Amino acid sequence: MKKNRDAAALVIVLLGMSLAACRHDTRTHAGVSVQVEDSAGVRIVGYVGTPIVNASFQFPAQPLYRHGTNPGDYTFQGIHPGTILPDGSAVISDVFNGELVVLSPDGASHEVLAKPGEGPGEVGYVGAVYALGQDRVLAADRDLGRVTVFAGGSVERTVDIRSAYGLGVLGISSSGRLLMATNTFRSGFEEQWLPGHMTRFDMETSALDTVASYDFASRTPPGLRWDPIGAFGGVAGVAGQFVYTRSDKPEVTWRSPDGTVTQIVRWRAEAAPLTEDLLEGIEAGLRAGNRMANPGAADAAIDRMTDEDMAVYRARIGGPMPLFSIPFGDVEGRVWLPSWRPGPAREGPSHYTVISADGEWLGTVEGPPGLRILDVAHGLVLGVQRDEMDVESVVVYEMPLRLATQAR
Repeated sequence: MKKNRDAAALVIVLLGMSLAACRHDTRTHAGVSVQVEDSAGVRIVGYVGTPIVNASFQFPAQPLYRHGTNPGDYTFQGIHPGTILPDGSAVISDVFNGELVVLSPDGASHEVLAKPGEGPGEVGYVGAVYALGQDRVLAADRDLGRVTVFAGGSVERTVDIRSAYGLGVLGISSSGRLLMATNTFRSGFEEQWLPGHMTRFDMETSALDTVASYDFASRTPPGLRWDPIGAFGGVAGVAGQFVYTRSDKPEVTWRSPDGTVTQIVRWRAEAAPLTEDLLEGIEAGLRAGNRMANPGAADAAIDRMTDEDMAVYRARIGGPMPLFSIPFGDVEGRVWLPSWRPGPAREGPSHYTVISADGEWLGTVEGPPGLRILDVAHGLVLGVQRDEMDVESVVVYEMPLRLATQAR
């Protein structure tokens, strides 16, 4: 009799554990049914459709400032990453000039933080810049294989990361480890998807740990040199976590620094086909890119390369385009999904879908034409914009204070 009571008690305990481990909440958001489920420590947010709503925060008509077009401004040649410091000043990496530049909070002045070279405090190709606090910045240098922490305008420390070759720095975990992911590959692989790897790098011990793998690059269709609308995997470091997307799946996955999945957001969406109309205007950008990559080539050679590139695009007309481009995050943990469009990435997307840290669909933000966002922090948006003469300048926009209170 006691055995039967013990067995019944065990069933009740297990049932209670099961109910506690898998909780459901169904509600409506922006006219779309959404189900939130907590299962075995993973929060799953599923939208039955795609919520159609404009975010409550939007870009103002004019930027707070523009730097790069006024007399005395720094002359940018190739802006890649940048970050906003708590006081509103910005640190910009100009990868063509090989310099790190600091802009004042009002954009009226600038100073060079690091010049090109291989010595202490000098840089090669800085592909990632992160604010660690006021007047403290971490710069990840791809060419020199190191990260440098600058504090108050001077070098605080330098860390050798050459053992992490082929990995790009995405951010920093709460424990101070670098979050990294695969950022290069060779074409011609046979698998449907080439795997990438999420890793963390201990700056004290130089230990490199692979914590998760993911679908990184899709196979190129037969007969093409490359696939202009091929699906791809994108990883971002957001508030000390990994965030992963695959451009052909309406889904975002959060992973902790140790690789554990903590949250998944899913919705329903259909990929739009590539059309001839969407190719209008991209030829000039492709030609400029070919010229930049082949500075000594004759005009006839550049024309041939550009014609070949356009032929590859036209061969994929009718095929499904990516649902979005590579994600990025802001200082409060929101995930921004840039819209994807054909042509050189430097042209920049103009629409962003924003999802909060807890999976709430915050809506769509329409950016100014030609804007490429570098960072979103402290109520500001830092970006790059090109003018009609193809000259880059840095712009900073103020976002309404509601931006700072959206995440729950």
